[in-house]
Amino acid sequence: MATGKRPALTNEERARVEAAVQVVEQHTSAEIVPMIVGRSGLYREAQHRAGLLVALLVLTALLTIETAWLPWGWHAANAVWLLAATMLAYSFGAWSGTWPFIIRLLTSRERMRQKVQLRAERAFAQHGIARTREHTGLLLMVSLLERQVYVLADQSLGNRISGAQWQDVVAVIVERMKVDDLVGGLCRGIEASGVLLARACPPGKGDNPNELSNVVIQDA
Repeated sequence: MATGKRPALTNEERARVEAAVQVVEQHTSAEIVPMIVGRSGLYREAQHRAGLLVALLVLTALLTIETAWLPWGWHAANAVWLLAATMLAYSFGAWSGTWPFIIRLLTSRERMRQKVQLRAERAFAQHGIARTREHTGLLLMVSLLERQVYVLADQSLGNRISGAQWQDVVAVIVERMKVDDLVGGLCRGIEASGVLLARACPPGKGDNPNELSNVVIQDA
């Protein structure tokens, strides 16, 4: 995906994801909540780094070619122009630091991973995913700017399914994201989760209520 933003899902796309959740939840007592967010952090440090980098490049270039714009040597007016050009370059760089490509270029993957994890943990609480009867809620969150997927399972699932198994689910979603098939990736991730959940927490006989909505959560 080229940017951190994506248009809202169409009705057909939402229906595909919700149908996948519904099918999976028929074979498990767990509850799956799919979520798509535009970004998980503001990354203001990327703006500052981009501003400093552009300002340094402009300042270096101006000093390198000073004979072309300082034919009569240094004086106060030239110093003012130099300062103004550097400040303008910083402002432009800081603005470019809001672009998804620049953010990804100037921010470590680990830093973005931390932001995605924090966003997932906040969403888990905000949307009441921990309120299921058997503590079997599962959040599948895609964060577009970071191009990362985070799977957050409630405590009961954490004791039954390993982190490595959840990483296999993440890999399934990421594989489709690489070819710009976000909805297909989510559906496959839901199906892969369903295989694990059906073994770890099968539904009780005649008692498998739908405790959480199947609707895809979309947020900026």
